[in-house]
Amino acid sequence: MKVFLGNAPWSKPGYYGVRAGSRWPHFEEEHLEYVPFPFFLAYATAVLEESGFDVLLVDAVPERICEGEFVERIERFGPDLIVLEVSTISIETDLALVKRLRSELGRTVRIALCGLHEFMYYPRFLDEHDYVDFVLVGEYEYTLRELARAIDAGKKEFSEVKGLIWRDQSGKAVANPRREPIRNLDELPWPARHFLPMYDYHDEPGSIPRPSVQMWASRGCPFKCIFCAWPQIMYGENRWRPRSIKDVVDEMEWLVKEWGFASVYFDDDTFNINRRRTIEFAEEVRRRNIGVPWAIMARADLMDREVLTALARAGLVSLKYGVESASQKLLNACGKKLKIERVKEAVKMTHEMGIKMHLTFMFGLPGETIETARETIKLALELEPDSVQFTITTPFPGSRFYYQMEREGKLLTKDFSKYDGFRSAVIKTDNLSPEELEQIVSEANEIWNTFWWNRKFPDRRSTGQKILDLIKHPERIPGAIERLMKPWTYQHQKRLERLGK
Repeated sequence: MKVFLGNAPWSKPGYYGVRAGSRWPHFEEEHLEYVPFPFFLAYATAVLEESGFDVLLVDAVPERICEGEFVERIERFGPDLIVLEVSTISIETDLALVKRLRSELGRTVRIALCGLHEFMYYPRFLDEHDYVDFVLVGEYEYTLRELARAIDAGKKEFSEVKGLIWRDQSGKAVANPRREPIRNLDELPWPARHFLPMYDYHDEPGSIPRPSVQMWASRGCPFKCIFCAWPQIMYGENRWRPRSIKDVVDEMEWLVKEWGFASVYFDDDTFNINRRRTIEFAEEVRRRNIGVPWAIMARADLMDREVLTALARAGLVSLKYGVESASQKLLNACGKKLKIERVKEAVKMTHEMGIKMHLTFMFGLPGETIETARETIKLALELEPDSVQFTITTPFPGSRFYYQMEREGKLLTKDFSKYDGFRSAVIKTDNLSPEELEQIVSEANEIWNTFWWNRKFPDRRSTGQKILDLIKHPERIPGAIERLMKPWTYQHQKRLERLGK
């Protein structure tokens, strides 16, 4: 039996879409290179391959192939089952492709959808889309394996396949009980990377060297941020599930030695949940002398000096911290409950270790005001990371945050193409309009860009030259005095004061 798995093309003029592997599917400007690795698809392919199925995995995004080429590859392979990873943000494009496949391939080929689209996790989705045969709910590697085995055995009844939505022989859509996430991740074979353009995936925090490879050392996160989609939609729980240290480092070592990767990025939901395991992992990487720099996605208030020292000695050179807001009240209310004072301590220690940092912030959490937004921008500058990401808080469709905004009448549109989180606000808060949220994130980016430019290209004029310039331009003297009294923060403070006016 042949199974095709794919991440289909998704683009618009000037932009390409990232879907599989992304915790927030969105569009990137076409000159950029960010492409996440499609972990679920690659693991699912490996599971099927291990079970003896004839499989083909195609990721159209890094290959930058068009829909026509994608469809041709499916037709040449001649699958019995097609599995496409979709998302809410891309769903119109995804369904149009499924219609085309149904039209060109007929009814004998089965088509299953999976991925980050909570609205298809109900029987009514199949009732409304008769050209789709199956939906795989949440984490789907084992669901797909059981479905493929049942189809291969000639079964027409799939009630025993947990995590599946299907039609019985009367045509009625049926939702089976949800499958629990995989408890022992070491059971999984390593991702089927041999199908993929591995040197075209790019997520390199701190500019870790290329070619770089993305890995998972764990899945899940015990914290309950209302805006985080994967725990709510893909996992259906907030349990942290680590792989064994040996299995992770074995894979890391293999990727470096056999594939020639020059760095590794661990894109876990939260890498450093367990302090002792984090230290032991670092010690094992160091013991094996793997010899490449690596980076992680981490939680700042779980870091301490001993952990950071162990990580740095093992080759960690960069990390990402999600900070989100300077307001402790907002962080507590949204479920993140990150301790701001601990963040400041961790960032200071991370700087001292020489580890590069990428920090993320968002504007529009429940309770956000102009004042809290100003404090968040000030905090971002004070922490002096190597890079930042400012976004507009956007409720991922199907998340608790989405339904909360809908109940409170603060959800302004269900045009999911606008749910990009970077340019368009789709909610309002009690104190801020969508236009104000868009202004805030725009201003935050401009302030950061000015700060970054001044840090990278500082004014290196001598004191004498500065004095001569002021003599030539006496109208600049008052501003120079004010800047002298309030160092470099002067221009940023002025911009912050304009927010909301």
